[in-house]
Amino acid sequence: MSYRIGVDVGGTFTDLICVTPDGEVVLDKTPSTLEDQSTGVMNGIAQLATRFGLSLQEFCAQLEILVHGTTTGDNTMIEMNGAPTGLLVTEGHRDEIEMRRCHKEEIWDPSARGPELIARRRNRIAIPQRHSYEGEELLALDEAAVRAGVQRLKKLGATSIAVMYLFSFVNPSHELRTHEIILEEFPDVESVTLSHEVMPRGPEFERVSTTLVNAYLAPKLSRYIGNLQDKLRGAGFGGPLLIMQSTGGVMPPSYVERRAVSVLASGPTGGVMGATVTAALAGIDDFVAVDMGGTSYDLCLVRDGKPEIKTDWNWRYRYYIGMPMVDVQSVGAGGGSIARVRQGALLVGPESAGSIPGPSCYGRGGDRPTVTDADVVLGYLPPTGFAGGRMQLDVEAAKAAIKRDVADPLGVDVIDAAWGIERIVNANMANATRKVLAGHGADPRELALIAYGGNGPVHAWAIAPELDIARILVPKAAPAFSALGVLVADYVVDVVRAYVSPLSQVDVDHVRSLLSELLDEAAKELDPAGLPAESVHLDLFAQMCYPGQNFDMSVPLPEGTALTESTLLDLSARFHSQHERDRGFSFTAQQPLLRGVRIVAKGDTPKPQRFAQLGTVVNATEAVTGARDAYFDGGFVNTPTYNGTLLGPGATILGPGLIEEPFTVIVVPPTMTATLDNFGNYDLRCH
Repeated sequence: MSYRIGVDVGGTFTDLICVTPDGEVVLDKTPSTLEDQSTGVMNGIAQLATRFGLSLQEFCAQLEILVHGTTTGDNTMIEMNGAPTGLLVTEGHRDEIEMRRCHKEEIWDPSARGPELIARRRNRIAIPQRHSYEGEELLALDEAAVRAGVQRLKKLGATSIAVMYLFSFVNPSHELRTHEIILEEFPDVESVTLSHEVMPRGPEFERVSTTLVNAYLAPKLSRYIGNLQDKLRGAGFGGPLLIMQSTGGVMPPSYVERRAVSVLASGPTGGVMGATVTAALAGIDDFVAVDMGGTSYDLCLVRDGKPEIKTDWNWRYRYYIGMPMVDVQSVGAGGGSIARVRQGALLVGPESAGSIPGPSCYGRGGDRPTVTDADVVLGYLPPTGFAGGRMQLDVEAAKAAIKRDVADPLGVDVIDAAWGIERIVNANMANATRKVLAGHGADPRELALIAYGGNGPVHAWAIAPELDIARILVPKAAPAFSALGVLVADYVVDVVRAYVSPLSQVDVDHVRSLLSELLDEAAKELDPAGLPAESVHLDLFAQMCYPGQNFDMSVPLPEGTALTESTLLDLSARFHSQHERDRGFSFTAQQPLLRGVRIVAKGDTPKPQRFAQLGTVVNATEAVTGARDAYFDGGFVNTPTYNGTLLGPGATILGPGLIEEPFTVIVVPPTMTATLDNFGNYDLRCH
């Protein structure tokens, strides 16, 4: 038996979950090192080794697997500091990326600027070549133009090159030949991204956007993963390293480095996958998962036990990403969100103090008021024994910062200012949740709220009433829940083959051939994992839409390679029914269009038998450690504090109460009761 670790790097803390050989689940945190995330990861692993009385080398030698969710891609897009990138594109489509399919975030502002360009116009080289939509060569590839273009990009300082030719997803021969020429002319190029490998389907803007983002991220992600692998190997780790993807699955570095764009939002995705597993154990199918960390608030709707996965119109950092992604939405609302007064109005976030210098109460040099400062002033967080006993919170420093920057400018006292910070950040999170739920037609009154992240348990009690949600579930592992999520995620390969045809004109033999190609590719990608055949599950889909629609939907294709012309009628009926259910309308008299076929291959990974360590105390009064004043209903209430590590299944706490777990506090207001279930979740309901 060996140790297994899940790691999630956040904007403030790096979270770790370790499953020991005995099945014990241990969580830990360490400040993130954003200049080199691998340093924070190794610091966290060293902390775990110390907890188990082992040296780093001894511990790493006993590691069976390490699963990692990284924000390297997200940070690169936020800071726009990726690789200098060039683009080789079909002549006549040089400016496709700036046209953006006429998409503007600010539709009423004609002067609104577009996103910062990954490849400026002089770095976009038009290449004479052309294929038809059926893959027929209409114009041969101008190899001399490719060579000249590569040399120009080289002189302009490009180190990563994206290639996007029209209909290359039907016939990739020109892109493949271009790749060969690039390596001949520029052997030291850091990365080459071919559009048919990253997004093997149309339309053009969506494909060029996805291809450019991949090229922009790939060198930095490759260096980071390589650096982390070197450090792990140097420390004696010989097991596999797996990386979380935005599709909700994990794959080895070799796969992810070719599809760097797939790691965007991988950390929040891990939290959603963990919430899905936890909710299933608690018998909850429909819920909204909310993750409040130090920097952001991430949320995702889950219905019927499955997170919402968007297959089209996925925008991240003002660029379109043409691949399936778990629909996690984020706002700048976390424990480190900075409060300030501007023109007489109190604003909270999105700017964050991060972990360094951090909130004023951390005593690390931060002097601006944050949500965490308000939390400690209002009594929700313990001044002593914070973060697993590693930190003391300076209440007076928090009060001083709030007084100077919020209370005095508004002409109120410190407590009212702190409560104002709380109300605004809670309203911001509730409004963001309400917007996402409305977009999916979901009624929050029919959902539970699963709250995690270091600050989710502190604020869930205030968010839920804003949404009329009556039930809150807070896992004991909430502070490192995204790390737990990546550890329980399965291998996932999600690939598409394009084929455009009215359903009545479909060449069934060709579709079967494409499906066979997909099955072979999925098997090839999963083969290095050495998974037993019974642990691999395959789902095939037809990508379909109505004529004139830009975006298709995935319709189950259980017939697979046994598809026949007669079963196309069944496929058409399934499409109409699914379109009615998901989009609210259908045109049953209209013939659908087949746009391609898709496979989602999943390989099971081992799961922990339990997700938290439970105590044995059932009578909650035996776990009371004292009391402190906490702010509820417009005033301070003397509130009992509980040692959450002592509580066992069935322990019930009648609010008000503050359940102190390592790295977080579950706030139970006077209107609610919290019960610890058999799976390590605090179930909060109104009484």
